[in-house]
Amino acid sequence: MKLHQLNISAYYSMYLQVIILFSSSYLWSQFAIPTNALGSEGDGLALLEFKRGIVSDPFGVLRSWNDSTDFCNWKGVTCSRRHKRVTVLSLYEHNLQGSISPHIGNLSFLKLIDLSNNSFSGEIPKEVGQLFRLQYFYLTNNTLTGEIPAQLSNCSELREIDFARNRLAGRIPSELGYFAKLELFQLGANNLTGRVPTSIGNLSSLVHFSVPYNNLEGNIPKEIGHLKSLSILAVAANKFSGELPSSLYNLSSITIISTASNHFNGTLPANIGLTLPNLEWLAISSNELSGPIPISLSNASKLQAVVLSTNNFVGAVPRDLGKLVDLWWLGFGSNYLGSNSSDDLNFLTSLKNISQLQILDFGGNQFGGVLPASIANLSTTLTKLFLGGNQISGFVPTILEKYTNLRVLDMARNLFTGVIPSSFGMLQNVQGMDLRKNKLFGEIPSSFGNLTQLIELYLSENMFNGSIPSSIGNCKYLQYLDISQNNLTGAIPKEVTDLSSLSLLLNLSYNSLSGNLPVEVGNLKNINALDVSENNLVGEIPTTIGDCKSLEYLNLQGNSFQGVIPSSLASLKGLSHLDLSHNKLSGNIPKDLQTLPFLVYFNASFNELEGEVPTKGVFRNASSISVMENSKLCGGIPELQLPACTTARATKHGLSHSLKLAIIISCVVLVLLTLASFLALYSKRNSKKKPSPMLSTKDLEPGHLPKVSYKMLYEGTAGFSLDNLVGSGSFGSVYRGILGQDERVVAIKVIHLQQSGASKSFMSECMALRNIRHRNLVKIITSCSSLDYQGNEFKALVFEFIANSSLEEWLHVDGENSSRNLNFLQRLSVAIDVASALQYLHFECEPPVIHCDLKPSNILLDNDMVAHVGDFGLARILSTTNGIPRSQTSTIGLKGSIGYAAPGRSLPFFLIFFLELLKILSIYPRKHTIQKAHKNLFCFFF
Repeated sequence: MKLHQLNISAYYSMYLQVIILFSSSYLWSQFAIPTNALGSEGDGLALLEFKRGIVSDPFGVLRSWNDSTDFCNWKGVTCSRRHKRVTVLSLYEHNLQGSISPHIGNLSFLKLIDLSNNSFSGEIPKEVGQLFRLQYFYLTNNTLTGEIPAQLSNCSELREIDFARNRLAGRIPSELGYFAKLELFQLGANNLTGRVPTSIGNLSSLVHFSVPYNNLEGNIPKEIGHLKSLSILAVAANKFSGELPSSLYNLSSITIISTASNHFNGTLPANIGLTLPNLEWLAISSNELSGPIPISLSNASKLQAVVLSTNNFVGAVPRDLGKLVDLWWLGFGSNYLGSNSSDDLNFLTSLKNISQLQILDFGGNQFGGVLPASIANLSTTLTKLFLGGNQISGFVPTILEKYTNLRVLDMARNLFTGVIPSSFGMLQNVQGMDLRKNKLFGEIPSSFGNLTQLIELYLSENMFNGSIPSSIGNCKYLQYLDISQNNLTGAIPKEVTDLSSLSLLLNLSYNSLSGNLPVEVGNLKNINALDVSENNLVGEIPTTIGDCKSLEYLNLQGNSFQGVIPSSLASLKGLSHLDLSHNKLSGNIPKDLQTLPFLVYFNASFNELEGEVPTKGVFRNASSISVMENSKLCGGIPELQLPACTTARATKHGLSHSLKLAIIISCVVLVLLTLASFLALYSKRNSKKKPSPMLSTKDLEPGHLPKVSYKMLYEGTAGFSLDNLVGSGSFGSVYRGILGQDERVVAIKVIHLQQSGASKSFMSECMALRNIRHRNLVKIITSCSSLDYQGNEFKALVFEFIANSSLEEWLHVDGENSSRNLNFLQRLSVAIDVASALQYLHFECEPPVIHCDLKPSNILLDNDMVAHVGDFGLARILSTTNGIPRSQTSTIGLKGSIGYAAPGRSLPFFLIFFLELLKILSIYPRKHTIQKAHKNLFCFFF
């Protein structure tokens, strides 16, 4: 209906009602929208405004909230029969997201609001103070913030308030005292601060007061003793202090007292069991209470849980606790109970009458003597038994096998002796077993393999001998295994290192274990800490340890490990502690270890390492690393006081002995190389040659892998991630990848096809690599010519992965200074390798291949420091006419790049090239000088 069609008198009548309502004492907020003026119709409008505040309704609960149906029939809405006004808004547990609209304050007939178990955020609107009929208000388990609105005190009819498990901040309003009818007040698990207001004493109807897990402080006000109906007092996990008010112990209505994890002090009244006859829970652990445990507790016959752990209680445990027949939790661990006497544990005798006992904790006290025979009389419902941290002696009783429902057994830090009963294998429900720091000996029972539910096993600091039972591999849920500091011998069972469930700790240190560290250690992909230090382990550190991606702590010190430090350790991005000291490791410290972002401790002292110490990452801090007693190490930061990484120099009176020896060796090698070259050249020029056809990419399939797809390369490099980028050039980028079911590590050269000449470079490399095979050439595995996920042309070559970087990086760590850590013999070996590769390409390969881009960055070194020539993107194939090699295609200008050494046309080239390469590798101090030398070498021959 349009405005001009309205009855004028009716319009002014309605307008007058709105004015009257605005002046009514029932409106507290000047911002409230006066939908009440429209009666029940206003409730519908308010609900629609409430719906507008909902941004996510995954179950479609509010789908019915539309004009096609009466709002009283909407989901979650209940109306009164007489006035057709909304009295209940109940939308609990529907995963609703959004904010609570202020328009909720216009539903003035509301008696119940339940929005619990959703994802409402924002503040509780102060307009809720207009709901003067509200009795029940539930906002539990949302993400509400801000303070509890003081306007809520206007809702004097409130019976229950539950705002637990939100993010509410600020103080408990002092206006709390206005809720004379309030029975339940729950604000647990928020961020509340300040004190409990003394006005709490005015809540004469209060039955349940619960504010745990906040940041409340100060004393519990003595006025709480005025609450004659109080049944539950739950204030655990706050910052309360002082003594609990004595008036609290006179409230006979109390059933639950939960004050754990605060700073309460004082003592428990001696008559507590008489004044609180209805007490069911007494949970006061983790405070600073002292004095004896009141004997009168046994008179509170309704007690179900007595938890007094982690306080300062002293004296003896009352011996008539068996009267508490409903008890299921009895805990008084971590106190000062007992006197290290033989009768300290006599209280156990009376516990035989407690048929429902599930948790018994008397660990961490001063109980002495042996376990009495009455330990066998406890209820078979027992699930957790804590008796560690005492001075209990004697043998481990076999009778414990009867408690087949046990999930936790803690007997650690005592004086137990003898062997572990093999019958412990019957505890098939046990999840945690702790027997460390006793005097147990003998073998670890193989029956432990029956504990298939085991999650944590601690056997350290005993005197166990024999081998680690391989049956432990049956414990498929094991996350924490510590059998360190014993006398165990034999090899580490591969069944143990094959336990992929181990995610917290595997500690086998300080034993006499021998053999290798199994390669199956790589299956511990989720392990956080691995410690096999101080054993007799030998062999190489398996490279598979790089598969332990979650490893943070690795300790291998004090063994006889040999070989090199595996470069795969650099893939452990979360590693923070690495100790390799006191072994027989050789080779270099992997350069990539300096890239580990969280590594804060590195110890490789007392080994046989050589070469340059890195200077970045953890290696920048001398206090974080130790490399002492490695006589062949050099470089590093000045604080390490290691010798500089320089080559041998002539002494004052002539050449040093090592240099003389190197020259003699090099001369012998040159003579042999010359003879071999003449023979090879003679035989090649007198043999018949068959022309080879042009190579297409489909011919490049050596058979080690099937021809790979773009998808395989994409997944093998994590989407060509920058983390896997090894290097870039003019025509391509090289990535480290993993291919095939055997997870072979490869180098993948992706061609930049958008670069001019890239396709030609790809074809040149394919043609050059079609038949060549030599130990000093980078080995090609397969190729890929396909389309990427965007439909663009994609070409790539897959090579074997050479892990020790390029000669360029070994000679020039930075752009200014040369930091050569190759000794003369290594440089000689590199020169021989490169010359051998060129000899093969020019005189033994059919047809001959000209590399056209030979320079240090295209020479790769493997773990044995063997040189491999790579990057044939500019290579040329020569045809032969009358024994004279000719290029298949014409060239314009000079081929190559800075640092390029061109091919020779006769054998003397190799002799001169070899000497020049030795000169370049040995005496030129700066990078630009080496580049100049390369240019001179190029110009000399061409």
